Amino acid sequence: MNRYRGAGNRLAAFLSFVAFVLAAIVFVAGPREPLNVTAALVLIVIGLLIPQSLMMANQWERGVVLRMGRLDAVKGPGVFWIIPILDRVAAWLDQRIQTTEFNAEQALSKDTVPVNIDAVVFWQIHDAERAALEIADYRSGIERVAQTSLREMVGSSLLSSLLSERKHGDEVLRDEIARKISDWGISVISVEIRDISVPPALQDAMSRQAQAERERHARVLLGQAEQEVASKFVEAAEIYAKSPAALQLRAMNIIYETTKERGVTILMPSAMVDAMNPGGVLGLTTLATPPATPPKPVA
Repeated sequence: MNRYRGAGNRLAAFLSFVAFVLAAIVFVAGPREPLNVTAALVLIVIGLLIPQSLMMANQWERGVVLRMGRLDAVKGPGVFWIIPILDRVAAWLDQRIQTTEFNAEQALSKDTVPVNIDAVVFWQIHDAERAALEIADYRSGIERVAQTSLREMVGSSLLSSLLSERKHGDEVLRDEIARKISDWGISVISVEIRDISVPPALQDAMSRQAQAERERHARVLLGQAEQEVASKFVEAAEIYAKSPAALQLRAMNIIYETTKERGVTILMPSAMVDAMNPGGVLGLTTLATPPATPPKPVA
């Protein structure tokens, strides 16, 4: 978090170089008079002080300036001046969105199952002054808070909930981490759980459980289908009981559907043919059919 930016300031380095060149020109080219020597010395001192007083912050950076150990201002972005010796930039803070990876190894869930979880938190500094003054190392602090919050969430959740409600777990972690670091001037944007792993022996047991659950569901669906088919058969039996002719027509239709393929021969007992009474069925069909209207004579 803390780093000195004077050496990386190209503008300050250029101005310091110009001051040294002018000092050399005044000292070498001019006469050795006290005024010229004094001017050269002044230029040299200016060249030495420029890198210590002229600072430059990038668009996403803020510099926390302390004057004689007390907070003076938060400077940036752009160029700003500080008083050498009295002032110093205590910290340079990056206000872009940043990420911190954290994990929980062998954390016990509520049902005492050890799990390994990997996650990442996206965060951003919104108050540079508090981030610099309230905590010594906010990056390490965020990582420790995230790990602690993750273990607390795992310890209060069932394994099945962790696996099936991952989005809810992300929201719980985000709210918990944001609550704990809100006083640091840092806001949590989002938390994403990347991976949840369980022991291999438990994976095999969970696979068998899922297979048994799928088989149970399939048997339930098969039973429901059998129940629906049976109810339809009951309805059909009631219709056929009320109309013997419909039953006979259905039997004849079954025989037709069976024999419409070529090369198929069906042997039927004569008693079954007599029970169908095809002649009576045809008579009933004829009586049910309305007579055709004769054509009108043409005049």
